[in-house]
Amino acid sequence: MAKTAKTAKSLGFYLVIGLLLVGLAGFGATSFSGGTTTAASVGSREITVQDYANALNARLRQLQQITGNPVTMEQARALGVDQQVLSTLVIEATLDDEAADLGLSVGDAEVRDRVIGSPEFAGLDGSFDRETYRRLLQNIGLSEGQYEDQIRRESARTILQAAVLGGVPRPTTYASTLAEWVGQRRSAAWVRVTEDDLIAAPAAPEEGELAAWYDENPDAFTIPETRRISYAWLTPEMLADRVEVTQEELRNLYDQRSAEYVQPERRLVERLVMPDADAAEAARAALDAGETTFETLVTDRGLDLADTDLGDVAEGDLGAAGEPVFAAAPGDVVGPVETSVGPAFYRVNAVLAAQETPFEEVEDDLRAELATDRARRAIEQEVERLNDLVAGGASIEDLAANSELEAGQIDWTEETSDGIAAYDEFRQAAASAEQGGFPELVRLEDGGVFALRLDEVVPPEQPPLEDVRDEALAAFEAARIRAAVIARAEALAEDIRESGTFAVPGREGRVDFGLTRRQFREDRAEGYVDTVFDLSPGEVRVMPTDEGALIVRLEGIRPADTESETVQAEMETVADRTSQSISQDIYQVVVDELQSDVPVRVNDSAIQSVLTQFQ
Repeated sequence: MAKTAKTAKSLGFYLVIGLLLVGLAGFGATSFSGGTTTAASVGSREITVQDYANALNARLRQLQQITGNPVTMEQARALGVDQQVLSTLVIEATLDDEAADLGLSVGDAEVRDRVIGSPEFAGLDGSFDRETYRRLLQNIGLSEGQYEDQIRRESARTILQAAVLGGVPRPTTYASTLAEWVGQRRSAAWVRVTEDDLIAAPAAPEEGELAAWYDENPDAFTIPETRRISYAWLTPEMLADRVEVTQEELRNLYDQRSAEYVQPERRLVERLVMPDADAAEAARAALDAGETTFETLVTDRGLDLADTDLGDVAEGDLGAAGEPVFAAAPGDVVGPVETSVGPAFYRVNAVLAAQETPFEEVEDDLRAELATDRARRAIEQEVERLNDLVAGGASIEDLAANSELEAGQIDWTEETSDGIAAYDEFRQAAASAEQGGFPELVRLEDGGVFALRLDEVVPPEQPPLEDVRDEALAAFEAARIRAAVIARAEALAEDIRESGTFAVPGREGRVDFGLTRRQFREDRAEGYVDTVFDLSPGEVRVMPTDEGALIVRLEGIRPADTESETVQAEMETVADRTSQSISQDIYQVVVDELQSDVPVRVNDSAIQSVLTQFQ
């Protein structure tokens, strides 16, 4: 039981370590050019080149098992794996240094139990095999003494970690309070009020009301800043119709794409890589005996099914596994099959029939593709001459008159997205253009080009009412009706408050029972659920909606059932997350303090030497 508790705390610690890696990546270490055997040092503790190489190699193997594919050092460095491994070793060395200062250690008996109990060192009979032990350590460049010293240091770190993290109590009161708050349920009565519920239509507006309302609501009618722009442009699509493509060329392109248009049978397949042949054979026996399933094997490897998904594959994609996989039926588990990443099982999920797309179905698409590609190259060949014209002072009109470019004009705003304004490059150039500036030739993402000239900037303005009278009058009438509906709803809500009866003439009220804070009922009104949980029992409130208004009354509150599995699970989740967060904060303080007291140095040349050997 003690060992189980210690293991759990150790696992929790490493979760915390994982969260700290990014923050510790720039821990302020300085560099030195020491001997080739030392990769870094933390206080009196050295991290050897072999330590770093072993840790890096172990992480690469772990990534390979997870992805099912070899991971190159270039890929690993792009993910920051090299720095993460170094940061982990620095943290461990920092803890080792502190543990040594505190005199923390474990006895020979525990080290012996750890060694003998490691399945990696077991022989064919399943018991500890010293020759296997010696050989495996030799393979990773460690002596027995060095490895056993690592065990001592790891155990001491675990003791230190447990001392730091083990004293954090579970925040049960906080978790219970929050779970009860989340688990509370409420019932609310509601009824819609629309224009049909008005006793009478709003009175006709008096003289000057429309003008006053128009002046009070300028944002609804203000025209944004408009840039009047002249431009000349040419795209491959504009030029494609003038490009000739022969039937022979189309046939050749179709033949080149035969693998795309003529596809053999394929399979939807999942692959699970096992750690070694013994584990694979044991898994096969368990599958055959009905003692396990493919899903269970995946879970036991610490993976999700998504990690094993190969998608749809052809027989040739699977190498030695291709023939047995394609001979299997959907649902079958094939294997173990020896692969480049180790023994693996394959599960067939579906059979995809062979498909053939005839030439006639794709002829038009191929023609457009070839023509557009040639048009793109033709434009590229013109770019130098067009740049010379622009450099020589050619205007937009000159460019259109002396090239294939077509001239145009546009009143552009930030909301314009038609025609040439659909291109990001044009919108950026239009937004930054200045009056009096010289045109520049700009490339478009599809291989086209354009140049523009800013002719005028029209500032934002609210047009005269007479220019938009019909639009303004319609909006004004809608606003008056909406205000009248809300006023009618407020009057009806007051009647409900006074009478205590939830009733609206000509309307049937409805009740939502058992609402929770996490539900969405935006079909009622925006913020409906939040409003329900803001009300007191019996309180009535009017909520404006797009169609009019909603009258809502809180009918009752049902406390959370603290004995239910759902609320209990919520409490556990909140307690775990909060406890972990508190532990992380405490541990961060400890790590920061230790890091500030211990000098950390990194031998960049040694680190680079290790990385180079992995290329």
